[in-house]
Amino acid sequence: MIELTINGRLVEIAEGATLLDAASKAGIHIPTLCHYPGLPSHSVCRMCLVEVEGETKPRPACTTPANQGDVVETDSDALREFRQSNGEWLLARHPNDCMRCEVNGSCKLQSLVAENQWEERWEEIPPGSAAHPEHSSADHTSPSIWRDLSKCIECGLCAEACGEAGQQQYVIGFAERGDERLPVTVFDDPLSETQCISCGQCTLVCPVGALIEAPHWHDVLHTLDARKRTSVVQVAPATRIAISEEFGMAPGTVSTGRLINALRQLGFDYVFDTNFTADLTIMEEGTELLTRLETQTDLPLFTSCCPGWVNWLELNRPDLLQHLSTTKSPQQMHGAIAKRGYFARSLGPEFAEGKTEPYVVSVMPCTAKKDEALRPGMSGDVDHVLTTRELARMIRSRGIAFGALSEDGSFDSPLGQSTGAAQIFGASGGVMEAMVRTAAHLTGREDQVPLEWQQLRDVREAVKTATIPGIGTVAVCNGIAAAQRMLETDAWRTAYVAIEVMACSGGCLGGGGEPKSMDPDVLKKRSKAIYDIDAKAPRRRSYENPDVRKLYDTELGEPNSIAAHALLHTTHTARRSDRSLLARFLDCVDRRDAEAAASLFHPDGVWSTASPFGDIRGADNIAALIRSGLPPRKFGPHFVRHHLEPPAVPDDLVVVTPDGQRCRFSMETCSIDADGRSRVGIRTLERHIL
Repeated sequence: MIELTINGRLVEIAEGATLLDAASKAGIHIPTLCHYPGLPSHSVCRMCLVEVEGETKPRPACTTPANQGDVVETDSDALREFRQSNGEWLLARHPNDCMRCEVNGSCKLQSLVAENQWEERWEEIPPGSAAHPEHSSADHTSPSIWRDLSKCIECGLCAEACGEAGQQQYVIGFAERGDERLPVTVFDDPLSETQCISCGQCTLVCPVGALIEAPHWHDVLHTLDARKRTSVVQVAPATRIAISEEFGMAPGTVSTGRLINALRQLGFDYVFDTNFTADLTIMEEGTELLTRLETQTDLPLFTSCCPGWVNWLELNRPDLLQHLSTTKSPQQMHGAIAKRGYFARSLGPEFAEGKTEPYVVSVMPCTAKKDEALRPGMSGDVDHVLTTRELARMIRSRGIAFGALSEDGSFDSPLGQSTGAAQIFGASGGVMEAMVRTAAHLTGREDQVPLEWQQLRDVREAVKTATIPGIGTVAVCNGIAAAQRMLETDAWRTAYVAIEVMACSGGCLGGGGEPKSMDPDVLKKRSKAIYDIDAKAPRRRSYENPDVRKLYDTELGEPNSIAAHALLHTTHTARRSDRSLLARFLDCVDRRDAEAAASLFHPDGVWSTASPFGDIRGADNIAALIRSGLPPRKFGPHFVRHHLEPPAVPDDLVVVTPDGQRCRFSMETCSIDADGRSRVGIRTLERHIL
């Protein structure tokens, strides 16, 4: 330990700590815009400059090591004057748009301006480089993440979170130099055309509103206010822990009851628990694992709950998709059951007859869940996805005193009952531990296998492993970077029978949609809370959920049955492949989204339907057929989709139609130029009945 003096206070701190660490321990606030726990600090913003006795120039507190005997001043007249000048220069480069900004009230720059009453004294200085207008300031093409570089303060945290110190995806990096420096995508491509996996870690660390989750909460609030639709909301396990932080509570505070009561006050008719379908996921995925073990095919099994991981595989390693479980994530299972299962039928004749459907919203710790809800074959089952941060904005906008709400609240039935195994889904290793509990039961080894697997629980360790009696060795990759490193060699193919991957470090507890926190131990505190819920649960294994058992008895039959596959499973395709393009088109046809379907065709494209409609020539005519020529779409239990069969070869386009007919498509693609960019579209699409 070393001792130093800060603002006249004697501070004792461990060697290797920075002056910022020492000040924080002493309760002394030093402003900073470019520092975030767990990422390298580069002292870019210069807000944290302090004076060290004996030094001729101020030093950045975030990168300057604390030394024995240092005497430090953090609040001199000169430092205050510099911070004011620096802050006012940032204001000149920042749009005066706080009232409409998504991070209004939680923006670090806004807080500094308000605290210090800085004024706009500089002339407006546009960010970026006039010589390079290709650095577009706004990009809303991604279904998960929005970029607005006019609000960027060039702190570099997004590049760190996406780069070597974080996710190692390198989608965002810096262009230009000096005052013209900006974080941009590779080749300035729209985010939707990059290798972005939508994990949202960039939005988690952004101190301003330059990178945000695509905002859905406005639309949700308007729908709830209108009271025209029966509304359903499902809540993920990580959300009930982390949302407490948005309202000033200590990290790790469990707010399940408060959250339920807040959602009811917002106007939701039914408040359900995503954990119900987490238990269902374990039944399906655990059975799938045992089936593969019996046949010794496509091992190891990759878990499929994390959409960021699924995105990464489809973008980077489509050759490994056969290892990926076909089980939908709990979010998508819940949406499918709420809209097309027994719950929808229970709402009344109009729902049961397919004339209407409930409005389904999910609250997730994850930004990638937003694009998962739009995936072909699943789109429409969840109408909107809110992050934990978005829900907090909704609650504040309605003036609900979250901290004063009662913690006495319960989820609605029948989609609200869960076990402890479902609770731990939010933590890295939780899915695997939950699956092990049920797999042990299904193999008759329940008494031989421990209930808790501590070796799978560390939120910091990159790769965790455990050997399960009668099953084999399993692995957990804590973060997408750990998974990438594992897949660099082929050792994983024989070392493990199952691999869990969560794209964000810490699992969903560290998801890109969670509250922003400067607490370096926040993941440990959230993790402890979620495992405490499991430890106190009356039922701790997924197969013990009575409502899940009832669902199988009355509707699904058994795990991995034909009925279960129709409702709870999906297919995966390589991105930018013919299969992916066909899946998107058929999804548009199923939902009768005529304009979106036609946009996938060349203006002079041809769709050979192998039906009485014959050959449809031209995108406009294709749109007209879908809009008015096909039977009106039905909803709820009567809505049936096209289904791509697993490919015999990578580009095999065999499809089962909604009426059960098997057919094969052949496709010719071409380049379509629009808005100054080129994309792949369909020139001809032919359907052949098998």
